Amino acid sequence: MSARGGKKKLTKMSRSARAGVLFPVGRMMRYLRTSTHKYRIGVGAPVYMAAVIEYLAAEILELAGNAARDNKKELNQLLRGVTISNGGVLPRIHPELLAKKRGARTRSETVPSDKPPETATRGRKSPKSSKANKSRGAKGRRGRKPKTQDSEKESEPNSTQEDGLGDGFTVLSAKSLFLGQKLSLTQSDVGRLGSIRAEAIVNPTDGELDLKESVGSALEKAGGREFVDGVKEARKSHCPLEISAACVSAASGMAARFVIHCHMPQWGSEKCEEQLEKTVKNCLSAAEDKKLKSLAFPSLPAARNGFPKQTAAQLILRSISSHFVSSSSSSLKNIYFVLFDSESIGIYLQEMAKLDGK
Repeated sequence: MSARGGKKKLTKMSRSARAGVLFPVGRMMRYLRTSTHKYRIGVGAPVYMAAVIEYLAAEILELAGNAARDNKKELNQLLRGVTISNGGVLPRIHPELLAKKRGARTRSETVPSDKPPETATRGRKSPKSSKANKSRGAKGRRGRKPKTQDSEKESEPNSTQEDGLGDGFTVLSAKSLFLGQKLSLTQSDVGRLGSIRAEAIVNPTDGELDLKESVGSALEKAGGREFVDGVKEARKSHCPLEISAACVSAASGMAARFVIHCHMPQWGSEKCEEQLEKTVKNCLSAAEDKKLKSLAFPSLPAARNGFPKQTAAQLILRSISSHFVSSSSSSLKNIYFVLFDSESIGIYLQEMAKLDGK
């Protein structure tokens, strides 16, 4: 009691402080209610769960610290390539802030052209002084030599191969496969899918080449009426499309040349895992039939197919690796996975690390 007779104010204590743990007990209770809403949850269940998770986290950090000390590395360098699934949001870095890769500088001799040099626009010089400057520049001056038309043509394909995805696509990881193909994991928005600079884009759909899913609607928005007309022609010649089968239509209005439509299997059906692997291989074979060099895969298991992301990532990556191992040669050089959410990115990074490299 205070001097005035009022009650003494009590400081509020959280459930974690009363239980003596650092992890939030209230949040654990909320997770338990959302995941196990059919069962009665006791008062001590979230406290016990928070204590167990805190103990496991402390043990893992201790083991990681010991490994970093033994390898004479800092903890952030040791866990540089580790991504915890569902552990938070990956940093979204705008491609404008990233340093662009430059192609190799080619030295070539200057070739006389009919056009006047750029310095003539800034100020007029006498022909005698221009000849003297040319003779001096060959000996003592340091500077970039003007590129010829041939060198520019040679450097353009190199730049498109390195920065071939376009704006809005961030490469997070890359892996070399059996025949030297490059498997790249990229992050972007689904609305930018039509602007990717791959030669073909895979569209996961049904037997009637429906465009109502997120990938199909993004391609329809990017391609417009010409793309929809091409899909209608493909429906007349190929539909109904069998499960795991693939067909090709023109990618009108997009940076790509073709769109490969594949009929995705349903999760829970008979031999759905084998059908998913067969679907991926059929997409690769369709691209090879067109002699394409690059292919972009979005998240293949659509929402209505219900494939678990971990299982789908394992099956897709395994089928791509086995396809190139079994084939003697292939026109494909670059395979891109375009993912849109942090959970899928974490899963694919984890599964890509398990693949055997070149």
